[in-house]
Amino acid sequence: MLNQIVIGQNGALTIPVTMWRRLGLNEGSLVMIEETGIGLMIKPVIPDVEIYSQDRKAEFILSNTIGDDDYQSACVAVRAMGLNPNAIPHERPE
Repeated sequence: MLNQIVIGQNGALTIPVTMWRRLGLNEGSLVMIEETGIGLMIKPVIPDVEIYSQDRKAEFILSNTIGDDDYQSACVAVRAMGLNPNAIPHERPE
């Protein structure tokens, strides 16, 4: 679907509300603009987000300890998460 838009003050482009709603955009959404051989392409920015599982969080907690006291505290925290620290693959501090 083609739509004409006007370049406003400071180069601002206003995308018709029906179009940005159809594309799942909201006010404040990030988009990329790319120059192509035939014009400009505007596309939504899709953030690369990893959602960590409880096991992965426990791995971070256990692997980032410094010394035995810190490691023991991390084990308590992991147990409080309902997990067994011995069942989580991780690096123990030296």
